[in-house]
Amino acid sequence: MKAIQFTEYGGPDVLNLIDIERPEIGDQEVLIEVKAIGVNYADTARREGKYVVPTKLPFIPGAEVAGEVVAIGKDVKRLKPGMRVVSLIESGAYAQFVSVHEMALTEIPNGVEYSDAVALPLQGQTAYHILKTMGRLEKGETVLVHAAAGGVGALAVQLAKLFGAGKVIATASNEEKLLHAKSLGADYLVNYTEPGWEEKVREFTGGKGVDIALEMVGGDIFEKTFKCLAPFGRLVIFGRASGEMSTLDASQLMRRNHSVIGFFLPLIMSQPELYRRSFTELLNFVDSGELKLTIGGIYRLEDAPLVHQLLQGRKTIGKLILTP
Repeated sequence: MKAIQFTEYGGPDVLNLIDIERPEIGDQEVLIEVKAIGVNYADTARREGKYVVPTKLPFIPGAEVAGEVVAIGKDVKRLKPGMRVVSLIESGAYAQFVSVHEMALTEIPNGVEYSDAVALPLQGQTAYHILKTMGRLEKGETVLVHAAAGGVGALAVQLAKLFGAGKVIATASNEEKLLHAKSLGADYLVNYTEPGWEEKVREFTGGKGVDIALEMVGGDIFEKTFKCLAPFGRLVIFGRASGEMSTLDASQLMRRNHSVIGFFLPLIMSQPELYRRSFTELLNFVDSGELKLTIGGIYRLEDAPLVHQLLQGRKTIGKLILTP
């Protein structure tokens, strides 16, 4: 089969199309013929040797995969050949075939395309759980979503509304992205590259502040976001894109009953029933048309170097997908 592999860290040019043997399956594993692969910033971090855990070489990247079951292990109970499935895996999705444990797979509804299903495992599950599981969103509350035209942000804007948020305040870096967030249901728009953006957020809430803020930049953005919280407000951290450290005097949490909450998706995945239940809910939202997915482009597997360039250039809107 064909796969994309790198044997050294570096730029997109280290991604090579190779021929390797199809993976073998264990007793509880399933062989998937890959139909769509989600591309993420984590893939570029792996390629550059900057991921949160070490990346051993050689390495086949890719954590989001959707495809058709073509073979099953002797102890597999839930799945059969011909079923359409989607999963979040550790690595190896940039290939024509992958082997996956049956418990990590979720069936795709007939009305959902492979390209839509594969846009959900990482960003969809993140958006779902930072709002519902960690943020404990209640009906009528106000939510602040940073990078609202991005993969997680675009889904978080919509899910916040589906979960009953009263107001959604969306931030982005330019007018085009802000208008995209508005088309997804955002009530108020803020350009976070402009000075004093945090004051605009407070103005939109009548000075009260937001009940939930979703933050993944760190540094100055974290500190200003914290100042946007209402009494009993929750700030959920799910990344540190700037690479900058954040500082907070813990005693500040006491003044207005604030909470700062961390989120790490692999811990959600360690609870298969919770993970599959939320994934099924997301897929049903897509199937019903309640959740709109923005696909930024679909490319051939051999175009992986180009797709990494596009992703890191931050010029695209929506999910980038590879197909074998």
